[in-house]
Parts: sequence; C-alpha cells; structure tokens
Amino acid sequence: MSGSGTTSDDDPPLQTAVWRLRSRACWTDAAALLERDAATDPAAALQRTALLTERCLYTGQGWTDAEDALRTAEALAHDDAERGAAACERGHLAYASTLLGVRDRADEARAALGRSAALLSPAAPGRPLLDFRRGLIAQNIADSPQAARAAYRRAHAGATAQGDELLLSSTWRHLALLSLREGELVEARHGFAESLRIREELGFLVGTAPALIALADTEPEPDAASRLRAEAGRLFRLLGGVPTWLAPHLNPPDPETAGAN
Repeated sequence: MSGSGTTSDDDPPLQTAVWRLRSRACWTDAAALLERDAATDPAAALQRTALLTERCLYTGQGWTDAEDALRTAEALAHDDAERGAAACERGHLAYASTLLGVRDRADEARAALGRSAALLSPAAPGRPLLDFRRGLIAQNIADSPQAARAAYRRAHAGATAQGDELLLSSTWRHLALLSLREGELVEARHGFAESLRIREELGFLVGTAPALIALADTEPEPDAASRLRAEAGRLFRLLGGVPTWLAPHLNPPDPETAGAN
C-alpha cells in the first residue's frame, strides 16, 4: 500500500475514510472498514492486508492479524496481477518481521518479491511499489547500497509517472539515506526535505515524525534541528507513541556520545 494518500473530492467516501484513519495510525479501524468487502473482493483484501502489515511495521504488533489477512488475499487472487500483488505483500510482511527482529524471514521475503516480479508485467501499476520493496531488502537486509539505489530509482521513476505521491515520499527518503551514508549531506538534506514536504501536504501524520527526525539529522543549524525534533516529538505523543522505533531518535545525543559515534 503506497499511494492511496489522497483525500481529493472525487475519492470514494470509503477510501477517504480509510486514508484518514491510516494516516492517524488507526490501522485496525481502517482495516475494519474493509472487512466485509475483503471477504470476496481481491482488491479490498489486498488493501486490508497492506494496512495490517503497516501496523506491524510501525508498532511491532498485530502479526497474526496481518498473516490471516494475507492468506485471504492470496486465496482470492485469480490472475497474475492479483497473485503478483499478493506475493509483494507477503514479501513485505516477511521483510518487516526480519527488520524488527521478530523472526528471520529474509529468504521468504526475497522469494516472495522474486515471485511478484515474475508475475507483474514491467508496466503493471504495482511495479514501482515492488521495486521499492526490493530496494528495502537490498539496503536493510543484504547491505547492498548500489542495488538498493538502482531499485529506488526505478521505483521513483515509476511513482512519478503514476503520480503516486506517497510512494515518492518514501523513495525520496531512502535515496536520501543512501546519500547520507556516502557523506553527501546536501543531497541527503534535499531528499529528506522533499519527503517531509510530500507527507505534510498529504496529511500523512504517522509518517511525518520520522521525516522530521531525518531532516533534523542533516540540519546544520542546531536551533532549526531542535525545532524539527520538538515537532516530531509532539506528533509522536499525539499518535500514542508510534512509530515505536522512533523513540530513541527524538532527543539528540549528548556531545560525548555524538563524538564517539
């Protein structure tokens, strides 16, 4: 689930409600709105799976619910596009489990995303999201920044062509992380700023605090960095402490720790 981040006037009321709940970290409530349709409709089942997987990634909880929703989506898929999209979600759930240290499912993640790539045509709407998730595997599991950068750039180009603003906010962020790793501070700051701008424009509150912290880490002015961190902390508390993994990053390290690092 990437780019349903719109609340334009022509959006269906159900999708607008789902987006608003999702953006405020109310994934369970958003998934409940889709539960009836998800029992028979492949697209709704897939969207519900994505919501519950995102909850896992941001909170470290709800794995059983996400697995159950995923099995339903896989059972309802009846053509290559739907099977490919379901495989992409399986890969993402396995990736989240591995990243958060719940259970090592790296092989499952790679296999599922490879299966998705075989099923989705190069022009399929879900291809940019697949490319992005393959970049996550390359960056955070395989520790292959070159492969990650190539995947993120493909995802970025695809998201631009499709007008998928929420996915663009993620590709900007992860390309910036790679730039930061290579010491390219100006390029990293630009990418983080673009990611933050998009998330603020979309109203994606749950993703805004991480974007603020990322930008603060590249901000040369201490006062500006402090303001960014303070705003991130406010949003973090407003949303009940999610994403949970952000907590250690809300306060800057003391000078001695920063020097040691």
